[in-house]
Amino acid sequence: MNQKLKKNAAADYVRILVGTFIMAFAINALFEPMNLVTGGVSGIAIIVKKLTGLPLWLTTVVLNIPLFFFAVKIKGARFLARTLAATLALSAFLGVIPGMVLLKDDLFLTAIFGGVLTGVGLGLVLSSMATTGGTDLLAVLIQRYLKHYSVAEILQVLDGTIVLAGAFIFGIQYALYAVLAVFIISKVSDSIIEGTKFAKQAYVISGCCEEIAEQIMQRLDRGVTGLRATGMYSNEDKTVLYCVVSKKEIVQLKDIVEQIDPNAFVIVSDAREVLGEGFREFRQ
Repeated sequence: MNQKLKKNAAADYVRILVGTFIMAFAINALFEPMNLVTGGVSGIAIIVKKLTGLPLWLTTVVLNIPLFFFAVKIKGARFLARTLAATLALSAFLGVIPGMVLLKDDLFLTAIFGGVLTGVGLGLVLSSMATTGGTDLLAVLIQRYLKHYSVAEILQVLDGTIVLAGAFIFGIQYALYAVLAVFIISKVSDSIIEGTKFAKQAYVISGCCEEIAEQIMQRLDRGVTGLRATGMYSNEDKTVLYCVVSKKEIVQLKDIVEQIDPNAFVIVSDAREVLGEGFREFRQ
């Protein structure tokens, strides 16, 4: 068990390094050259560089030091170990990766590809149970004193304020493209965290539940759960079958139900993440 835990921890730190490298590349090669302030400490660093000429990595380090000081006192050093590693890695990569302009004078493509790259990098970091510090960490600290607001709500206000500051410095057009980039970052990072292998879940209401369940287990090799229910119109006890299958298997499942009971009632919906036997294993 300890060996597996160490292996998982090592894999997490590798993902943190890869993720922060991708994020730093997107900031140095896409966002900063095109003056797109997408929130976070990196957004503040872009504004500071425009006003003072200070390098991005230096501003990132200076802004994160007091945040970590207060966070350690509140949360403890162990809680922040991975976040500290991610923050240091991001700052180091910002200093090492040379500045370049990949998409000159094309704000739209910069917002899209910068958003995709940053979303992938952020998703890798977050899936490793870490953050890159900055406004994420500040939101956690503020929420300790403003408990009636969620961390997500506080984070939206902080990042929105930074984007608004970017609008005053660089102009509203740049800010609008930055908003587009933020939206893409959110969607891409969410897909990385939740996984892209979505499954389908099906509820089957039928008078032939035993036959349907037997065929699903035999032909699809999937487990089926029978849920006790009561029909409110007929006031009769019924069994509702619940089953999770892959996207390809949902077609076969519907065929099985149709062959056995064409009058069955079937509800199919997406399952964003499925953990367990036959699907994705739990993280240990």
